[in-house]
Formats: sequence, C-alpha cells, structure tokens
Amino acid sequence: MLKIRLFSITFLLTFTSLLSFAQQLSTISGTVITSDGKPAAYISVGLKGKGLGNVTNEKGIFEIQRVKPGSYILRVSAVGIQNIERPVVITAGENKIVDFVINQNSNQLNEVNINQGVNKYIAKKSEFISKIPLNNLENPQVYTTITKEIMADQLVFSVDDAARNATGIQKMWESTSRGGDGGAYYASRGFIVQAKLRNGIAGNVTGRNDAANLENVEFIKGPSATLFGSTLTSYGGLINRITKKPFEGTGGAVSFSTGSYDFNRVSTDFNFPVNKDNHIYARLNTSYNYKGSFQENVYDKGFFIAPSLSYKVNDKLDFVFDAEISNGKNTLKPFVFFYFPVAQLGFDRADQAGIAYDKSFTGDAMKQKYNSSNFFGQANYKFNDNWSSHTSFSSNYSFSNGRGTYLFLVPNSYFNPAAAPGAEVLSRADQSTDNSKIFTYEVQQNFNGTFNLGSVKNRMVLGLDYLRQNSDQLFYSIDTFDVTNKNGTGANYNDFTETNLAAFYAALPSVPKYPYNFKTNTYSAYVSDVINLTDRLIALAALRVDRFDNKGNSDRAGSAPRGAYKQTVFSPKFGLVFQPIKDQLSLFANYQNGFNNVNGIDYKGDTFKAEQANQMEGGVKTNIFNGKLTGSVSYYYIKVKDIVRGYNQDASNPNAQIQDGNKISKGIEAEVIANPVDGLNIIAGFAYNDNHLENASPDVEGRRDAYSAAPYSANLWISYKFNAGSLKGFGLGAGGNYASDNKIVNSVSQGVFILPAYEVFNASVFYDHSRFRIGAKVDNFTNQKYWTGYSTMNPQDLRTFTGSITYKF
Repeated sequence: MLKIRLFSITFLLTFTSLLSFAQQLSTISGTVITSDGKPAAYISVGLKGKGLGNVTNEKGIFEIQRVKPGSYILRVSAVGIQNIERPVVITAGENKIVDFVINQNSNQLNEVNINQGVNKYIAKKSEFISKIPLNNLENPQVYTTITKEIMADQLVFSVDDAARNATGIQKMWESTSRGGDGGAYYASRGFIVQAKLRNGIAGNVTGRNDAANLENVEFIKGPSATLFGSTLTSYGGLINRITKKPFEGTGGAVSFSTGSYDFNRVSTDFNFPVNKDNHIYARLNTSYNYKGSFQENVYDKGFFIAPSLSYKVNDKLDFVFDAEISNGKNTLKPFVFFYFPVAQLGFDRADQAGIAYDKSFTGDAMKQKYNSSNFFGQANYKFNDNWSSHTSFSSNYSFSNGRGTYLFLVPNSYFNPAAAPGAEVLSRADQSTDNSKIFTYEVQQNFNGTFNLGSVKNRMVLGLDYLRQNSDQLFYSIDTFDVTNKNGTGANYNDFTETNLAAFYAALPSVPKYPYNFKTNTYSAYVSDVINLTDRLIALAALRVDRFDNKGNSDRAGSAPRGAYKQTVFSPKFGLVFQPIKDQLSLFANYQNGFNNVNGIDYKGDTFKAEQANQMEGGVKTNIFNGKLTGSVSYYYIKVKDIVRGYNQDASNPNAQIQDGNKISKGIEAEVIANPVDGLNIIAGFAYNDNHLENASPDVEGRRDAYSAAPYSANLWISYKFNAGSLKGFGLGAGGNYASDNKIVNSVSQGVFILPAYEVFNASVFYDHSRFRIGAKVDNFTNQKYWTGYSTMNPQDLRTFTGSITYKF
C-alpha cells in the first residue's frame, strides 16, 4: 500500500509539473497573404535560429506550437520571395496572432512555387467534388487531380493525354466527334465514363477535349449522382474539367508545337484588363490543332476558342462569363467490331489477327464535320463571412455531319461453310450522322454556409438543379459496303471512298435510318452537410431528390412522341473521416449512390424502377512531410441492382423482360504523389478491378463485363527540374502506363477475344525560363503495337515525336 501511495504522489507531482510547464508554452499563429489579398500557400514561417516553424496551408494559415516565453525574430521565407522578419515577444501561456503580407501577388507566387520545385503535382483542395471547399484529407471520396503543371511537363494537349496520369482510368475509345457522343470513352472501376462536366456543371463537347483552357482535370471515383445527378455521370464516377480564369493583371503565352505525322498546333493564352477601375478582366485561350496518323487518310483538325470575362462588382458580388467554341473536320480512326463467334475466326487475340496495323482501310475524303458551342455564366454573392450564393448557367450545343466508318471481321465459313476456322477479310461499313445535334441546358443554384450547432462545426450546401436535353440526332448506316483483304493488299482496297459510298447509298431502295430524337427535363434538389464532430472526426451526409421527365422519342417527321415517362429517385451519400494525425493522415469510409432512369414494364406488367448502384469504400489518405508526400489506398465494392434483362420463362412472350439483374464490381486503388527532394516530382498509381454479372442472361452469367477494360492497370511519371546552378530551368521526365489482358468479347455464345497486355513508355525534356519554355517529348518510345477497345479492337499510335516552344509575356 505504501508503494502505491508513493507512486501516486510521484505521479501527481510529475503530472502537475508537466501541466504547469505546458501552461507556460505558447502558440504563434496567423495568416500570410499576397499583395492582392489572396492566401499565400507553402510559405515557411519560423523562429529565426531556433529550428521551430511551420508551412502555411492553402488558406495561408500557419501555426507554431510549444513556444517558450521569450523574445524572437519571426521570419517569413520561401525561395523566390523577399524574406520578412518581425520581432515578437511571447509571454507564458500567450496565444500570439501575427499576420504578414508578402510583396508578390497570387499569380507571381504561383509561378514561384512551380519554378522552385514545390510538390506541384498535387491539388490539396477542390471546390467541386463535394460542392464545398474541402481538403483532400477531409473528403471521404477518392479522386485524382491532374494539374496544369503535370500537363506542362508532359506536353499535354487534350484530356486524353492527361488521363494517362489518373489512377484506374483507361481510355477505351477516342472521341468519335459525333453530335451527342462527346469526347473519348474511358473505363473507371468497371464502368464507362466520359468528360461531360466543366467546373461542376454540364460541359459536353463534340470532338476531342482540348487542353488550351484547362487549369486542372478532376477524375472523381465511384457513383456520384447525389451531387451531380445521373445524366452526366456513371457508376464509375465522372470527369470534371476545371478551366482557367481571368486574373488581375496582364500576361499570357503563345505556343507552337510540331511533330510526327504532320502534327502542328498553335495555342494562345492572353489575360488583360478591360476596365481596371471596375475590376473587369478578360482571358482568351485559343488553339489550332492538326494531327495526322501512322495510318493513311486519318486526320483531325480543328479550331478552339475559349474567351472568359470576370467582373468584380464589389466585395460581395462578382460575375464570371465564359465560352468554348470548337469547329473541326476529321476521319475516324479504324476500329474493328466482332459480329461472329470468336471460334469461327481461328484466333482469339488482337496480336494474332493479322490485320495490317498501319492501314485505315478507307479511301480519301471519308470525313465528317463537327462543332460545339458552350456558354457559361456564374454569379457569386457573399451574404456574410459564413454564407454565400452561387448561381450557374450552362448552354451546350453539339453537332456533327458526315461519315463514321468502321470494320468487322468475317470468317471464312461465311463464304464456305466447309472452311476451317479463320478470317481473311474485313467488311467495311459506315454509320453516318445527318446533321445530328443535341442541346443541353443546366441551371444550378447553390447556397453554401458554415455554422455551429453548439460546438459542432457544419459546412453545408443546399442546391437546386434543372437540366434539359433536346436531342435531334439522326444516324443512317450500312453494315457492308464491300469486303477486303485484312492485310490491306486487296485489289479493291482503294474503292472505299466518299464518291463510291455516296453512290452506294443512292442505289439503295431505302436507307436504314435511326433517329435519336427526345426531350428530357430533370428537376433536382440536394443537401450536403460536412460535420466536424471533433477537430479530427468528420462526418458527411447528403441526399438528392431527382424528378426525371422524359417527353418521349420522336423523329424529324414530327411523329407523336412514344415512350414518355416520369420517375422520382432519392440518392443518398454518407462519409466518415478520422485523422489520427491531424492534417497528415486520415482514415475514411464512404457510401455513395448512383442511378439510371429506366422505362418499360416487366413480364408481369409492372413498371420498371430506376436502376441503382451502391458503393461501399474504405481507405487511407496521407499528406506528410509538409506536403512532399501525398497518397491514398482504398478498397471499394459496388453493387448495381435492378438491371433489366431478358425473361426466358414465358415461351409465348419471347421479348419479355425482368428487372432483377446485378453487377458486382470491386477493387483496389493506390496512388502516390511525391516531391522527395527539390525539383523531383513523382506521380504513380496502381488499380485492380474485379467484376462479374449476377442474375444475368445465361450467356454472360458470372462473367466479367466486356465493357469494363483491363482488370489491372498502372501509371508512373517521374520528372526532375534543376532549380539552381548552370542547369537551372532544365528538366526531364519519363514514365509510362501498363494494362493487363482485356476481354472485349466475353460470352458463351461469342467466346472470348483478348486485347493483349501492354506497357507504353513516354519521355520528355524541357527548359523553362521566365520568358520562354522549350520542350520535346516522345510517346511510345519503344514503338509498341497495342490496342484498346470498347467491345472493339482499336490500334493505338506508334512512336511519335513532338517539339514545342512557348513565349511568355
């Protein structure tokens, strides 16, 4: 008992001493801002000569803890800015607040950070992913942001190029440039996704997504209908383009790029004041792009213009107006479909097919024209420091007219039933668009607020959204113009021309036409609340109600609409984040929902309900060593339910359907973005996806979905820039992408056809000066032949070289 008492007294005295000492320690905190009043991020603030300090976060806030009483020199410093020193006197237990203003404006500071090797490949915060400004560590959702710095180092000219760096994202189809089709098709978590959003609202394009006006590209993972609806997203997520905005001042850049296969590109970026006194600034981004191909008669050329205007009325109200206008002409890259069972072809892999890799199998002038016009506006009003209003409007127009050629393999047994398995010829086909167009309009109103319920901090968004689509698309097609030898040596190889195809259509008694004419309205309301239960524990709860009104399908002849229906869906979302080490390590979990509206009745006559996808995900996010190492690892499980499939239990009704199908998609994603030493930047990712169909047709029951890309994928990019010495400004980078075997045909009746695994390596070199930048890159420098596909076989680019020079002013 005496020992216990002695121990208790000793412990009490020690604890009292420690508490007394702790009470004598102080905290110095404050904010560092730029000369134009913006937060100054990644600035070092420390006690001179004491080895005690910290780095400002993205809000410009710093905090130095456990400071003993005394007199100090508080120093603000960063490479490329003028140091600031200020004496401070700290008394016992005092919490001192000291603020600083540096000489650089926000634009100059951003340039300093980029040039001095800060972890430029990370974007710590997004205003769009949760429609609330959240740090990555606070957000229970997984996403990858490709910054403009990555795009500059890699000479990226499109979203396609940027997507190489997004973990778990695989390109399946290049853009078809057809009205309504939009840009390229990608796979994410076993589902198809396209880049349909721009700054968080509708931003469809007809052709390739040009990077001339891009600040960042966000690849947001998993079902995301709660905040973004179902029309512009998929169960795999969404792609959101963040555009450049006007800034205070004058500046810009002009770039010229050239390279293999007649590639030529000119782009401009010009920011200027319209009226300084009234705080009106404008920015103009433009590009002209021509790209040929290693395959003959394949090209894409077009113009892109993106003006923007900002008007700051006062400290409470500001407006932003911008547009994207594109116009172009192209021929489609060849892609091969599979209309016959694989067993009849005599091979089951693309590298065994024997199709001439460098042939397009089309003649001259097989082209289509495309254009799109997108207009945007936003009004932001600040009620007070805690509440604000954001009103956005988007108007999108997409158009195409012309040829859409494609190919498919024809087995020898089609011509001779006694022939052995094999396929020596390709059928050349076409699906043209006839002045196809689609209009999309979106109006969105968000109210953002921060408030406390007791001691619990809440960050909330209340939103209303209206989305309208008006489609007037018309396709017409033939599945066989002729057949030609797959090695490109047939006597009729050059016959597939615009003149001959037009004559072929004219000779038909009737041309098969496929109108896609509809009008839909979607009315939505949503609420999302991020709740700081403690300073380390954060919960997110959100709910959307979505009213879908399909006016029915019609045609250009004005036939009465058919198939009109309405559907109401509720979409919830939940998340939980715990930070064992605040602002450095977070454990997260989420439940996310997506849905698709479905029309029709089942075999019993019951109306179909909306198809639903629910995701459960958990993982870890890090941001350590003052932002030099960030990353995430997560496991997800997505179940899609209420998939409509054929019902084969009623012989009297062969077209009967039942809504009980499921798709299970699960996997792992890991990503690292690092800046281990000054000038060295790394981005790396690995993804694995396993999916299968349940309660499906016996033809595909239990099989991997053929539209979900390869199960394994990886990406890596390493860049180094010299920031001092005689090589200052010089940099180089290298990396690549890997994808495993991809089953693009996978059924009992059709068999299995595989696009083989590939590793593609790329490299770049550059010299960056304050007034100019010179760069060069080589893509696919091993000249590998490889294929991607969306149930198709699409040959990809061979080795290409590109050089670029930029003048900055």
